[in-house]
Amino acid sequence: MNSIKPISLFTLCTIVLLFLGSCKEEKQAPKEQTSQKPNIIVIYLDDLGYGDVGFNGSTELQTPNMDKLASEGLVFTNGYASSATCTPSRYALLTGVYPWREKNAKILPGTAPLIIGTEQMTLPKMLKGAGYHTGIVGKWHLGLGSGQVDWNTTVSPGPNEVGFDHSYIMAATQDRVPTVYIENGTVEGLDPNDPIEINYAENFEGEPTGLDNPEELKMRWHHGHNNSVVNGIPRIGFMKGGKKAQWRDEDMADVFLKEAQDYIKAQKDAPFFLYYALQQPHVPRTPHERFVGKTGLGPRGDVIFEADWCIGELVKILESEGILENTMIVFTSDNGPVLNDGYYDDAVEKNGNHTPWGPFRGGKYSLFEAGTHVPFFTYWKGTIEPGSSSALVCQMDLLTSLATLVGSEVKVEDSEDLLSAFLGESTQGREELVIEASTRTALRKGDWVMIPPYGGQKVSPNVQIELGNSDEFQLYNLKDDIGETQNLAESNPEKLEELITIFERIRGENLNIEPLELK
Repeated sequence: MNSIKPISLFTLCTIVLLFLGSCKEEKQAPKEQTSQKPNIIVIYLDDLGYGDVGFNGSTELQTPNMDKLASEGLVFTNGYASSATCTPSRYALLTGVYPWREKNAKILPGTAPLIIGTEQMTLPKMLKGAGYHTGIVGKWHLGLGSGQVDWNTTVSPGPNEVGFDHSYIMAATQDRVPTVYIENGTVEGLDPNDPIEINYAENFEGEPTGLDNPEELKMRWHHGHNNSVVNGIPRIGFMKGGKKAQWRDEDMADVFLKEAQDYIKAQKDAPFFLYYALQQPHVPRTPHERFVGKTGLGPRGDVIFEADWCIGELVKILESEGILENTMIVFTSDNGPVLNDGYYDDAVEKNGNHTPWGPFRGGKYSLFEAGTHVPFFTYWKGTIEPGSSSALVCQMDLLTSLATLVGSEVKVEDSEDLLSAFLGESTQGREELVIEASTRTALRKGDWVMIPPYGGQKVSPNVQIELGNSDEFQLYNLKDDIGETQNLAESNPEKLEELITIFERIRGENLNIEPLELK
């Protein structure tokens, strides 16, 4: 009978170690196979100029929280809104479509119907299809309902019908009625015994207006804002009723911040998309009392400082919930800056040496660079390397780019796939971009900008901003002339003709002008 040889201590230890090692590998395998989609937050400011932020060179106005995110993210020096006004830019951001393709994509009254088709592809709809919970908090201004809206019942269609699971919004702008918050189609805090009535043509009998009742005002109107008085502020449009539901302007930043924080906490365990559309620094500029006088630049500076604080608080929630590293943030603004936009609020008088437009010409409403060339950065801790990029990108490109990120096959023709640029993996951006201002359009290609001839006022008499109108073609090289001071149309007819051809191809129309004959 053969005897069994004893196992040596060395052999026994080797077997045990191999066994433990294989068990460890088996336990780790599921973790290695898991790929979690990032949360996505778009932080959208309202009328914030390229030069209003420290990360773009502002020294007169402090924006420490924005600057910290920007310093840890990728700052785009050629980041654009599609348009120089709010509604068109928001339309392009959410649909990935040039706003000049939609005739109703212009600054809307508070009673306008929804201009995004409920069957249309949108950014939230695409992300919802990829497994995301989707939410909007803040300014909407893309219309509500399909006709005459009854504000005392569920207001539909709206954000919830174009892809958002949750919405907490103001209908239009802070200076337009209705001055109430709307949650998932229902006016918050509405007393059914005090129904809301809205009219943009005529006032309701007995209701005070900015024009007729100056004694009721705590903020004086400069132009266009002299209708119904709510919270001591005259508005655009007339409103009656809904007294308990009306907002206090000074609390708006806090209200929207809390809603955004609550949304994040409620959805932290699943991938979510949050469109956080702040109202600052759009008029009326009404900082909460604790921010009044913080900047020395008047209410406009103070509300930007307030918005910066809100962004810092939002980031704190992401950190405390342990999801900051799995959250991609896109920061930008709907259009360029404006100082006097309807109220006397010392924006001009206290601006001092501050340059909200940065190195550019123009501002809000303008075809010059400051109208659409806006602050823009992406942030994703541990994924996007800090730095800057000169890639030409537009908010309109987010839909197709984020579709690629989350594995969706959705593509929208005007929205280019620039995911590599947004993540800092490539410096290649758009070849060209048509920009828009109050239905007028121009072309950016490479370092060149071409503005077709447009009649009308060259400077807005109310806001004192150059609109970009001229009887002649304008051609600028931003590499050598970032302030657009030297019109090269006459001296460089070949380049002008090249850009006109591209512009006509994209727009699908013929300008019917021979550029070579321009002298």
